[in-house]
Amino acid sequence: MLFHNSRDLLYRAPFGALPCGGTVTLRVRSDREDARVFLRIWWAGSAQEHEMTRIGHDLLEYVYDLPCYPGLLWYYFIEETGGARAYYGNAGDRLGGIGEMSWSEPPSYQITVYDGDYKTPEWMREGIMYQIMLDRFCEGKPRSEKELSKDSHYHENWDEAPEVNYTEEHGNASSDFYGGDLIGLQKKLPYLSKLGISVIYLNPIFKSRSNHKYDTGDYEQIDPGFGTIEDFRALCRSAKRLGIRIVLDGVFSHVGCDSRYFNYNGNYDEVGAYQSKESKYYPWFTFNSYPEDYDCWWGFKIQPNVREMEPSFYDYIITGENSISWRYLNDGAYGWRLDVADELPMDFIRGLRRRIKEKPGACLIGEVWEDPSNKVAYGETRSYCLGDTLDSTMNYPLRDALLSFILGEINANQLVRRLDSMRENLPTPFYFSTLNLIGSHDKPRTLNVLAGQTDLSPIRELRRVTTISDEEYKLACKRFTAVLRFLCALPGMPSVYYGDEAGMQGMDDPFNRGTFPWGKEDKDLTNEVQSILTTRRENQALKTGMVKFFAVSQDVVCVLREIRGVDAFGKKHPHQRVMCVLNRSYKDISIELFGTTIQLDGISSRLIEL
Repeated sequence: MLFHNSRDLLYRAPFGALPCGGTVTLRVRSDREDARVFLRIWWAGSAQEHEMTRIGHDLLEYVYDLPCYPGLLWYYFIEETGGARAYYGNAGDRLGGIGEMSWSEPPSYQITVYDGDYKTPEWMREGIMYQIMLDRFCEGKPRSEKELSKDSHYHENWDEAPEVNYTEEHGNASSDFYGGDLIGLQKKLPYLSKLGISVIYLNPIFKSRSNHKYDTGDYEQIDPGFGTIEDFRALCRSAKRLGIRIVLDGVFSHVGCDSRYFNYNGNYDEVGAYQSKESKYYPWFTFNSYPEDYDCWWGFKIQPNVREMEPSFYDYIITGENSISWRYLNDGAYGWRLDVADELPMDFIRGLRRRIKEKPGACLIGEVWEDPSNKVAYGETRSYCLGDTLDSTMNYPLRDALLSFILGEINANQLVRRLDSMRENLPTPFYFSTLNLIGSHDKPRTLNVLAGQTDLSPIRELRRVTTISDEEYKLACKRFTAVLRFLCALPGMPSVYYGDEAGMQGMDDPFNRGTFPWGKEDKDLTNEVQSILTTRRENQALKTGMVKFFAVSQDVVCVLREIRGVDAFGKKHPHQRVMCVLNRSYKDISIELFGTTIQLDGISSRLIEL
């Protein structure tokens, strides 16, 4: 029998992701003194076997020189006795830690080997983000002074439910608007500053037909319904004075069919690729049979895919003197969130990173739904955290783990395994910059989920009328604040989806994209969220302290954050030790941790200074 624990320094040191060019000591315990034990390593598509050295009657060791360039290193152990081979590798859930014996080749353990010069902006690990769909946040300019795209209309009342007009070919028409704009957001900056926000992530704001703006019509224009480039610059200046940065949504894998580039409807003066093969944009697109059959995003004809590495597109977005990615940074933005990052060529993302890093402190965040260290997309392993592509990804694995725990779908031990796997696989600069969300525009509203409304009716109109009872709402709010407090005690950048702090409800798209209920907010919920976010902003250990996770019981989980003179980045700070305990059970409990007796209400979390 063999034994190894990738999270125990006796068996693997140093811990976690490692910079290029160093060494890692791997040890395994064997109860057979007559056994030979081999370390099996995979790197860059080739396998190696190294016989391990016995350093005690039951402990064997191998010191491995890490490669000099970034990548993923995989390993497991082989025990050979009497010509027979047994294996020890990662557990079946592939989350690291204590593994399993097997008579056949097991899953491998992972070591993320990253660029030692990798840095992410300091403000990311110090910050708190707020995501906004601009049309639904706050109206500033009168509607008479704004312009809507053809076949679109405004709702008469701000608090009306979003419309559904769905077809398989085009998806939801998304042609209903409410009037939210840049000036409206600028007016609400003091509210966001008081809430504790230091970063605003805006869903797309460039000219396009739809209300969601993921079908770009013209990258060079702010959508006329949202305002002007002068309005955007003024927003960035006002935000900066309040210590708030603006991050934009970059949709670079596809455009709208109703765009200056494709011009399917002939609404633009410029000749588009659909209109003529002589169009300068024709090389951007892939036509199977010109002009009607073209490559498009997930089969939606309204969103033709672009060829990102086509030289003129690459220059337009990235390398040109006044490229799209660069000009809006000059106008005041502090970075980009990349829509559908998995569908962008890695070389495109690398080039984009190089360009935006010309602005000190600029960030690049990716929409990635799985572990960003080892994501497999379209048959390719894509590691986004090696130092050459992204600074951060939307941390959906964390969201799913926390919500699954609070809803009773997994226990505390299972949650800790998932949390420790992230800590193990992600390099420190990346881990402390992850965009830690609970809600987003792609998920049902958090309060609906926490009220137990996780099943989506196949009939979209039924989702419109889904409501939460008063008792369900109270339960959902308790769960939300308990989870948010715990989230704010984790490494990474906490993120609030607009209106979650005000009690907004709604199932999936478009009902999760309603209007902010100004004047009708749940003030008690807003105040508690503000208190949680303020505590996070004022507590250095919660931002950059070392981290450990503990399962106290099946229903109770604890995170410990600690600074012992220096933080996780080697910066000097006063000693500080703080823990957050989350109790998902309905029962009030009393527990003792680190010599401290803690009283916890049912469905609650507490932050305790030690």
